[in-house]
Amino acid sequence: MSKLCVLAIDDSLTIRRLVSHTLNDAGIEVVTACDGVEGLEKFPTRRFDTVITDINMPNLDGFGVIEGIRTAKQNRRVPVLVLTTESSGAFRDRARSLGATGWIVKPFDEAALVDTVRMVAGRRRS
Repeated sequence: MSKLCVLAIDDSLTIRRLVSHTLNDAGIEVVTACDGVEGLEKFPTRRFDTVITDINMPNLDGFGVIEGIRTAKQNRRVPVLVLTTESSGAFRDRARSLGATGWIVKPFDEAALVDTVRMVAGRRRS
């Protein structure tokens, strides 16, 4: 079985490092992007098992990321998890209407993040 690969998009270097460290320790490969524009540039470069995106970012926000992924020809069915400090129902509803798979509020529980990524990617804990 090949290693899971996640695209993590967040404008916070600290969050990108924390997500990378958490998932790498669980044997999951992580490619990072610092905003939505960079994330959508990296998205078609390989097959990602899951995308994790923040909502509030410069240049292109997480809603734009979700929309861009869902309209892309390649890999448009990839699960998209929103990882953000936003917790309002309106934000969640908008993300889901654009095609988000799930929502995780920062700060996140590391084990829960790993389990959620494996679950939406279709793989159980090894």
